[in-house]
Amino acid sequence: MTPARTTVDLRPPAMRLRPIRWMRRNLFGSPFEAVLTLLILCGLWFALRPLVDWALIDAHWSGQGRDACAGGGGACWVFVRARLGQFLYGFYPEAERWRVDVGIALVALAAIPLFLPRMRRKGSIACIALPAAFAVAGFLLTGGAFGLVAVETGRWGGLMLTVVVAVTGIAASFPLGILLALGRRSEMPVIRTLSVAFIEFWRGVPLVTVLFMASVMLPLFLPDGANVDKLLRALIGIALFAAAYMAEVVRGGLQAIPRGQYEAASALGLGYWRTLGLVVLPQALRHVIPGIVGSFIALFKDTTLVLIIGLFDFLGIVQAALTDPQWLGFALEGYVFAAAVYWVFCFGMSRLSARIERRGAPANAPAGRTW
Repeated sequence: MTPARTTVDLRPPAMRLRPIRWMRRNLFGSPFEAVLTLLILCGLWFALRPLVDWALIDAHWSGQGRDACAGGGGACWVFVRARLGQFLYGFYPEAERWRVDVGIALVALAAIPLFLPRMRRKGSIACIALPAAFAVAGFLLTGGAFGLVAVETGRWGGLMLTVVVAVTGIAASFPLGILLALGRRSEMPVIRTLSVAFIEFWRGVPLVTVLFMASVMLPLFLPDGANVDKLLRALIGIALFAAAYMAEVVRGGLQAIPRGQYEAASALGLGYWRTLGLVVLPQALRHVIPGIVGSFIALFKDTTLVLIIGLFDFLGIVQAALTDPQWLGFALEGYVFAAAVYWVFCFGMSRLSARIERRGAPANAPAGRTW
């Protein structure tokens, strides 16, 4: 009877340090580091104290109008409270805003299983559940049937429009970018030439030009009576633009896969598509997770450019609210609030990227610090 085979985890333990030990090791490890740390803390104190006083201590939080901010020199967050509904939903009818919440919640619930490490059949979820959630969310937002009031896309705006444009662009550009990267590395000259031409064309055109062409020039080439929604045109242009950059990121990951992986898959009798799906792409995408998420973050911030074609995204709505005579002079509060919201979304994507990267690291990879 052979003894049971045991596996040994060779990964080094993660550096989970208590706060005092972490500070002693990283901030006060030597006299020079201690002096440098104290100097930096003093600089931060003198630099951030006025900001803390303005934003928190001396700020105005309650009230109904600008009269509530008459006294003191702190921030007037009453302006943000009064305009919060417009910042989040734009000009979407107030009585129908529940449809936005339900639609975003459906997409989020459909995407959550993709980030669970023990969830099986993630491919089925990505191919079935996510498109179904997007379809239901799109129907809820537009309406026009089953008793739902139709809401034109021209009335969409605020953070809702930013999320719609970013999520749609990410969801469409990622698989298209993978196909373009594979096409650029294809051995068929026609496929390779078309992929290279597509990537180089869209990478050589600014996104502002793409949006302008989609909004102004494209209708001139359509037949009489044909009309394509402005938001749909913008979404298609953003998705194609982002796919070209995503293709180059994925191609970098494909080039990092050694030739031996292809030969091993061929020795096991795997065909081209099974080799890609089971061996090559999982490793290639793991290598370029930071680049992929960096493209997603850049796309999320580039959604502010839709303002030039008359779509009021989150930043556009904030800028429009600043022109209200009742709230003149509170531009700083509006821009600080917008910057905080963008930072929360971008930082959240960055932390999610780091978590996925740590989870997919090889067993013998060195463990990083856990904060």
